Amino acid sequence: MLSGFTVVLFSSFCASVFAQSSLSVVCIAGQCLQGLSNTTIGAKLSAPGAPASVLLLPGQYTSTTNPQLLHNLLTTSSASLSSSPGFESASIASLPLNLALEPGLAVYSQPLYSGQAAFQQLPSAPVVNSSTALAASSIVLSTNVWAAVTSGSDKNRIIFWDAVPDVSQLPAGASQGLSLLDIQSSACSPPCAGSGVCSASGVCTCPTGFTGSSCETCAEGFFGPTCQACPVGCTTCDQGISGSGRCLTPVVVNAPATCNCLNGQCGANGQCACNPGWTNADNGTACAKCAAGFFQTTTGDCQVCQLGCTQCADGTATCIACKQGFTQNANDRTKCIPLPSVTTSGTQCPDNSFSAGAACSRCSPSCRTCTGPSSNNCIICAAGQYLFNGNCVGVNTDGVCEGTNGMIADNNKNECDSCGAKCTACRIPNFNVASTANQLQCTGCLPGFVLSQGKCVESCPSGTFVSPQDNLTCTPCSSTCGTCVGAADFCLTCSSNQLASAGQCVSTCPSNTFSSSGSCLKCHPDCASCSGPSFNQCSTCPTNRPVLTSGRCLPTCSKSQFFDKTSSSCQTCDSSCSSCSGSGPSSCLACSSSTQVLRAGSCVSANCNGSSNVIPGLGVCLSELVLVPTPSGTGTAAPLPTITGLGDPTVIETSTRRPLEWWQILLMALGCAFIFIVILMLWRRRARKQRAKRTAMFASARRLDGGNGWRWRLSQLRKKLFGGKKHTDRQAEILPVAYNHHSRSLSSRPQSMVISTLGRDVKMNKLIKPHASAVVEEKSRRETVDDVERFIDAYNYSTHSRSIREPSLLPGLNEQKRDRQRQIARRLEQDSLYSEVTGNQRHTPQPRQPLRRDVSGASRFSRSTMSTAVTSRNFNKEGVLVDLDEDEDERRVPQPRLQMLNTGSSSRTPTDAEAYMMTVRQGLAGTTPAPTFLPAGTGSTAVTGPNLYHLPMPIHLTPNTTLGQEGSYWLSPMPQPTNGPQQQQHQPHFETVVLQPMNTGGSSSRNPFRTNAF
Repeated sequence: MLSGFTVVLFSSFCASVFAQSSLSVVCIAGQCLQGLSNTTIGAKLSAPGAPASVLLLPGQYTSTTNPQLLHNLLTTSSASLSSSPGFESASIASLPLNLALEPGLAVYSQPLYSGQAAFQQLPSAPVVNSSTALAASSIVLSTNVWAAVTSGSDKNRIIFWDAVPDVSQLPAGASQGLSLLDIQSSACSPPCAGSGVCSASGVCTCPTGFTGSSCETCAEGFFGPTCQACPVGCTTCDQGISGSGRCLTPVVVNAPATCNCLNGQCGANGQCACNPGWTNADNGTACAKCAAGFFQTTTGDCQVCQLGCTQCADGTATCIACKQGFTQNANDRTKCIPLPSVTTSGTQCPDNSFSAGAACSRCSPSCRTCTGPSSNNCIICAAGQYLFNGNCVGVNTDGVCEGTNGMIADNNKNECDSCGAKCTACRIPNFNVASTANQLQCTGCLPGFVLSQGKCVESCPSGTFVSPQDNLTCTPCSSTCGTCVGAADFCLTCSSNQLASAGQCVSTCPSNTFSSSGSCLKCHPDCASCSGPSFNQCSTCPTNRPVLTSGRCLPTCSKSQFFDKTSSSCQTCDSSCSSCSGSGPSSCLACSSSTQVLRAGSCVSANCNGSSNVIPGLGVCLSELVLVPTPSGTGTAAPLPTITGLGDPTVIETSTRRPLEWWQILLMALGCAFIFIVILMLWRRRARKQRAKRTAMFASARRLDGGNGWRWRLSQLRKKLFGGKKHTDRQAEILPVAYNHHSRSLSSRPQSMVISTLGRDVKMNKLIKPHASAVVEEKSRRETVDDVERFIDAYNYSTHSRSIREPSLLPGLNEQKRDRQRQIARRLEQDSLYSEVTGNQRHTPQPRQPLRRDVSGASRFSRSTMSTAVTSRNFNKEGVLVDLDEDEDERRVPQPRLQMLNTGSSSRTPTDAEAYMMTVRQGLAGTTPAPTFLPAGTGSTAVTGPNLYHLPMPIHLTPNTTLGQEGSYWLSPMPQPTNGPQQQQHQPHFETVVLQPMNTGGSSSRNPFRTNAF
């Protein structure tokens, strides 16, 4: 493998004429030097019209690599690259350019990678016992590749891991007489066995015959240290890397199984010729059943039935059917005996005769007994002859019947019998009339069987071996061998507790072998000595794989170690060394620091000239590869040609962006519009979902969703199937209700939904219907009052009002509500749907439910009744709205549902709206119905004195004609006129109440039916 490498290197050295250094430009990534150089490593980059061609050293180059000269060459489409041996002919059509040595070893005839170059790639097969002279002055190795060499007269083994710019700078004893032993990649983990080759991709490549992840064992059908194939003619042999290769199962030619045969021989036409006594079985297998007249014995052979028996049972040979003229023997049921031969006169014929009617006739000379004159009529043949298919045939000296295809004579049966199922031929030595069937010996066997002691068997028994002369007969081994193969004295196992080694019996196993089952087997070829057959059971190692680690013998230590022969172990190199050949700082093969170079085996400071540095992977300064002329003495250096861009940094020209076409702008605008519309649609959809979710939560919390009962689900199903009204009766019953916006507590606000089972919120007491003229007059007056009241109410109680007036303290209807809940189903909510959904209060007056105004009559309650009722509670001085119900059902209720609230004395100043109201009311006094007083002694109890402040009190207004039409009225206390100035200074004394018409329209929240009561 390596000899070709030597020839190439030697011829290149002989053909080379060392030329003087020429003027050139040498570059690495980031720097170029111009000067004299003879370096040949790397690739030459050139382009037509370029100022100069450059030599690229190993490294990676991109479109932004400095200097400008290198950038221009790399980005020029017409640039060409000429690589030195070992460097792939790369193309610069696509950057970055990775210029690296292919997996292998490159050597140069001169130091500093100059002169003629030769390259050796990684071998495809393991290098065994090979040594090639390495006449090189500098060496380069690719990444993850090591090379084993020997140096000096003592052939010290050295491992190179890094490039060597100058072999003369290696440590003493390592720079002379180099010979290459092996090249391998270190990319495989675990390392390959000695028979494998590690590829650059980190996979062990196995030669033919080897297998395993590390190529550590032989494949099926191969044996020995080199994993050679089993001998020809063997199906299996003693295989494995420690196997002997002896044939265990020879190849069977024309085996019966090849033609679907069991007890016969396959012919050239593929047909099976059955042994005597056999025929085809019912399942189609040839020669698998005994033929007619034969029975199968317990040993698997087919033997002929007794004389006169045409069919007999397998195993027992009991005769099932006898020939004509025979009868079954009562004493031996396996036999059939002939009937006596009797003449017509009744005379029994003697032996050797038969009945010929009235007389007996003599049998054929071939017969001892017979049934007729012919030889085919023999019952028992004459002496020396045996019956076969009804004829008497003779035999040879081996007892083989003539013309019977190898059948043997049986003296007991007096007929020819079969040899055996697996015998193709047999004999009885020294056959005579006294010979018996148990003396039969097979002389031929079916393919796949061997002959042992006259029987055909599948393999030779222990202590015998198949004779190599005929590959048929089992021959006994010698007395010293327990088992043998090929020859009687080639022992596989030995007697007397000895060990078989290479066919001989020894007391102890020799070196490079191990004991297993009475034999000495060879160690794995990676081991010098071992405890088992595996490659990780080594005890000692050979010289080409000296490193013993975890039972394995490896060819080298790691990169920063060296093998110490004294301790037979790996030792760490000096810290200044990247790799070394021994201990100490003077045994370095490469330096670990990027600022040092190798000098006589030691790492010293590089001291590179100018701005150059040590080139990574080459271990040499760029200034050492390129000699820049300098003046010497009084002379001046020859000027170098000026090359543009040699020292300039790379400037990348950016191309001007051309404007977009109109259709490109249109497409982008349409795309943006489409994206915007999609986002808007998604946002709207999300908003609708969130709004629907909040509405559903609100409806569920307020029980507006109809519930989840079976009735509600049934109604929803009906709506889905048959449709439903857009506005249900339930929605028609929702009535607007006003409430006081000054009250912020939830318990004081009225609900906004009223389920009225009676069709109205509050029903007024029915009074006497007034005259038509009075109704028209009252309607005219009320329209005037409504405008004023609507303005005042909106001013005081609008949500935008700045009034500081407190909410109304008129009595609520809480008590009456609890009583009416049994009669009127009412469900109210705390806020409007708008406020619940948005979280904000309305900016317009809340809707009020208008009440019907009817002229009420006089109270049905007397002054005494009022006086009794007002003593229960004390309220502020306010008027009370009287509800006159028109239903007869409520008139039967013992107690009225309205309560009159007296506000009592109050010192607060009336608001502007209240003052204006009082002024308007006084101005309208002449047009409105006159106040109705309840004086004492008019049939009702007078409300006088402080009793007026103890409200509520039940009242009853008696209808009369002075009140005008039906409606709602304020019941307000009326102060009595004072006689003296002293009384005017005190709190006014109320003795009388007055009924005044009340306007409940507008936006006022002082309606007692809607303040604090609901």
